[in-house]
Amino acid sequence: MKHTVISASGFSLTKRERYLLLRRHALHLKYEEAVTLYADTDMPLKAIAGKCGVPVGGLGSYLRRYWRELVLRRHEVPVGGRCPHDVKIIEAGKQSEVAHAKYKDAVEACDSQEYIEFNIAQIARKFGVEGTSLAAFMRMHYADILGRREKVRRWLGIADNIRRGMRPECAEQYAGAVELYAGTDMTVEEVAGLCRVSPDAFSQHLRFYHKGVLERKRQERRLARGKSRDASGGLTGNGRRYRPSDGTERKYAGALLLYRDTALTMKEIAVRTGVTEGGLRCYLHKWHRNLVLERAGVSGEGNGRVDLRKERKRMKATAAKYAGAVGSLRRCPRPLSEVAAEFGFSPEALRNYLRRQEPELARQQGMMRADNGRRVSRRSEMKYAEAVRLYGSTAESLKSIAVRLGLPYGNVGGYVRRNCPEVIARHRALLRDSAGN
Repeated sequence: MKHTVISASGFSLTKRERYLLLRRHALHLKYEEAVTLYADTDMPLKAIAGKCGVPVGGLGSYLRRYWRELVLRRHEVPVGGRCPHDVKIIEAGKQSEVAHAKYKDAVEACDSQEYIEFNIAQIARKFGVEGTSLAAFMRMHYADILGRREKVRRWLGIADNIRRGMRPECAEQYAGAVELYAGTDMTVEEVAGLCRVSPDAFSQHLRFYHKGVLERKRQERRLARGKSRDASGGLTGNGRRYRPSDGTERKYAGALLLYRDTALTMKEIAVRTGVTEGGLRCYLHKWHRNLVLERAGVSGEGNGRVDLRKERKRMKATAAKYAGAVGSLRRCPRPLSEVAAEFGFSPEALRNYLRRQEPELARQQGMMRADNGRRVSRRSEMKYAEAVRLYGSTAESLKSIAVRLGLPYGNVGGYVRRNCPEVIARHRALLRDSAGN
């Protein structure tokens, strides 16, 4: 049953909806001053974050999500009637509109015979851009122009004899990193760390000289965006594996072992390991759902389509709770009320558990259908079976049989009168036969 809260405007909100609204309101208040500075000044994002005491990454994400029009305006990206969220500031593998506008004239000059006598640095100065930046821009997006231009300059005899393209020492330095990056799903940072090269330099090397590898990686990421993230380890749209961070794994390592190897509840595990119960629950349901399903007694794969509230069968902690009572009842059948009192349970709770998880044992304790079609207590049927057999096959009185078997006569008599009329009829027939003889 959902609990609703009526707001001042008359709309009905659930507790979760109200919580999300309050959380978003707090987020806006947190970045309010930073947004004002970003809109009214030319301060860099890092300086704004430092002045307002907020993280740079968080501020950047907040602006791109809630104030994207300000971000586009600062980067001088035209919207052109489109939705701001549909406009990419920088798209992977493509040049931005700002960079294209900045270097367009210089690139056309590099591809023109009119400027063939000038080198890239001279052309950059003529068009008011930085030479190194222009050369890097052309290596990434117009490498064919650079190659064609150098060939023409050599043919005209005006080449400056400077080596261009990939240098042999660079090819040797990054060969292992390129092979590892191309053959695995590791990120640039992970590969650079293993191969002990600079991440930025390695990234530039890939952009300049291994565009095919980067394009294949981008294609894999595009395909990964359309896939579900039910299982840990799958590739995501940003090229990383869908898995918890190393810090998160270290934080919950001890709690995970207790959850897997013991029957302790989440609350008990959280207290023992010093983590929050809510955080532990979120971690387990997201990254170790197979263990959650195993503890809940649900068979099948750990996917998000299983509703644990409906599919739960045998909770590990609950089974451990009633294990002693169930074992004692199997070894020594007796009334459930006695077992429940011995182990400190409610008789009804123990009875319900047996019906759900131990149906065979519950049937032994419950009602059964006798040969004559009547429903009788299984325990009573087993207890009085010998007395009923003797009473129906001999002329001995029921009181004598009860005393001989050590049973209360009143209980045996009541059971026979309620459930065994045919046995009474046979016993009377035996008495008449014995009297006739």
